[in-house]
Amino acid sequence: MAAPHAIRIVGDPVLRQRAEEVTEIDDRLVRLARDMFETMYEAPGIGLAAPQVGVQKRFFVYDLEHGDGQQVLVNPTIVESDGEWEFYEGCLSVPGLHFDIVRPRRIHVKGLDLDGNEVEFEADDLLGRLIQHELDHLDGILLLERLDDDQRKEARAAVRRLQLERSAPEDPPAPRRSFFRLS
Repeated sequence: MAAPHAIRIVGDPVLRQRAEEVTEIDDRLVRLARDMFETMYEAPGIGLAAPQVGVQKRFFVYDLEHGDGQQVLVNPTIVESDGEWEFYEGCLSVPGLHFDIVRPRRIHVKGLDLDGNEVEFEADDLLGRLIQHELDHLDGILLLERLDDDQRKEARAAVRRLQLERSAPEDPPAPRRSFFRLS
């Protein structure tokens, strides 16, 4: 079965726009979140932000498979951060590329769940990184913007190759026959 949504890839302008606040948590948003989980699992990934499926709303889904199950964070904000942690990070919207990126080690997060309840918690290590990464998507920032100069050069070349691969036809067109006769 195909994923309910295509994941937008680097170069898609929707990934560079700041998403709008969610003003109403309704059945449509709940359905979209459910579909986003299916899309994320098929990719496979551990987090997926709404802009990555072309929806300009401030929420994301995630599942670290540590017993907490599926989680949705609506209108998230980081109110405090501390420390520093370098981690080899990838992104579903920049497939096949991974980079060492430094981010705060611990964060304090506020937002809403899918029932509209306020949530507030501390996150560190992988969960903290995931939340920061997905929040970047909500702000129109790709991990490529978190790279140092050397990484950025490497990334530009790799992204160009990726875009060329994606724009190349699956099957090359058959050669055309000439209708000219040689005499």
